[in-house]
Amino acid sequence: MQEAQLYEYAVIRVVPKVEREEFLNAGIVMFCKKTRHIGCRILLNEKRLQCFDKDIDLNFVYANLKAFEAIALGADSSQSPISRLDAASRFRWLTATRSTIIQCSRVHPGLSHDLNITLDQLMESMVL
Repeated sequence: MQEAQLYEYAVIRVVPKVEREEFLNAGIVMFCKKTRHIGCRILLNEKRLQCFDKDIDLNFVYANLKAFEAIALGADSSQSPISRLDAASRFRWLTATRSTIIQCSRVHPGLSHDLNITLDQLMESMVL
């Protein structure tokens, strides 16, 4: 069995009306310093989100979630200078407190023998 790795994660939230502070969990971003692994999974439940705001622009939300994921994975380096940062810096930037439609929970620690399985488990328990 592999050695357990210390990781950090935050829940990605969609906040349709920032002034109301209501949110819907839409994903997980995870970082492991030792392995420099950063993972991000997103799944948006449109029907639940529209319960918060029936007129929400889903294309706008998806564009922001896609940009979040691209930055997390470092896949958008031509579009965003943040994407060119190292994994730790990207994780810290993405999980910083902000007042926007896409926000993150506080960062939480954990131990994992398999980061991908743990990411799946976090998605199952926090998002689905």
